[in-house]
Amino acid sequence: MGRSFDPTQAPRAPVGPTVDYSLARRAVISSLRRGVLATTDVCDAHPELMRAAKNIGEEIQAQCPVCSHATLRHVRYVYGEALKSNNGRVVYPAGWLTELAVKHDEFTCYVVEVCVDCSWNHLVRAYTAGRRFIAQAEQTRPGR
Repeated sequence: MGRSFDPTQAPRAPVGPTVDYSLARRAVISSLRRGVLATTDVCDAHPELMRAAKNIGEEIQAQCPVCSHATLRHVRYVYGEALKSNNGRVVYPAGWLTELAVKHDEFTCYVVEVCVDCSWNHLVRAYTAGRRFIAQAEQTRPGR
């Protein structure tokens, strides 16, 4: 089987290096609960981030660590020189990320957790994606 693009198949793992910010998130929540940080320090989402979270954010099954409401959303942003006019945009619908990964060699996606009730927001993870990583995944697949 050749390595040509098959539009009926989803790209294999178009994700490269990933940075997980869960330790930083836990530290912020701990500081908030100890009184080192005020609620106003952590519930400060930008109005555009709140708008994106309310209208197109992906609902997640978890409670907000600040207000305990089940109103958390994930919002994804993409950045990369090759993205040109798409640089800094919110990824919506979710399938658009795969489309970008097929069209561009490399870009970074940032996933932000946002509470639409209290404006809590924190970076969840950042990862590099694109054609370069699809090719790497193809090379490391068993049977190749």
